[in-house]
Amino acid sequence: MPTTVPLPDKDRHVRRSGSDYAQAMLGLLPQGAAWPRDVDSTLVRSVYGLANYWGTCDARAGDLLEQESDPRKTVELLPDWERNFGLPDPCFQSTPTISARQRMLVFKMTLLGGQSRDFFINDVAMRMLGYTITISEYAPFMAGVSNAGDTRTPPLNPNPLIGDYRWYIGPPEMRFYWTVHVASKGLRWFRCGGGGGEAGVDHHLEIGIDADLECLLNRWKPAHTQIVFDYSGLTGPDDPMAGTP
Repeated sequence: MPTTVPLPDKDRHVRRSGSDYAQAMLGLLPQGAAWPRDVDSTLVRSVYGLANYWGTCDARAGDLLEQESDPRKTVELLPDWERNFGLPDPCFQSTPTISARQRMLVFKMTLLGGQSRDFFINDVAMRMLGYTITISEYAPFMAGVSNAGDTRTPPLNPNPLIGDYRWYIGPPEMRFYWTVHVASKGLRWFRCGGGGGEAGVDHHLEIGIDADLECLLNRWKPAHTQIVFDYSGLTGPDDPMAGTP
């Protein structure tokens, strides 16, 4: 029974150099005194001049087939790939690196979409933007449906996806709100002294708002819902007072 031989992990397309094209062209020319094959003759030098151009075109075609056709590796055609997939996204204000643009392109091409917590936490925040978030959802207390007493998740096995409590006292409209808790962001507190803040001008605390995260989540959220972004749990490793209430 025949077996399938895997392709070698290198050039899968035949590349021909200018010399290859020159030899092929010289082999097709007529024979005779008017068609010399001397390497210093005008004819041979002209043939090599033309063939080197064809060899360059051949190499460029190989590059396009092997690299630029792959969205994970493309560089020259990256702007064309991005244009066809609606990139760069208007939510991103900064100009990312080539590798980041390639990752974003592949993510956009393979994105299936969704409206679950897992989609927003893992696909959008983590894979696409590199943020760590958790999501809390809310449900009003309903007699005959809700449980009375402490409905928090067990402290030894907390589940931040559903929030601290399962049921909340409040208007029924709360079911249309959900909170995105953003982690790992630096906080800048007001400081006195040289290089510190200016009283009456600077805020007591400034929190870096993740504009790209908020933009994407607000665009892709279920249309009937509202998002509350929570930055109160942020930590800043370079600031000894980060997280101080």
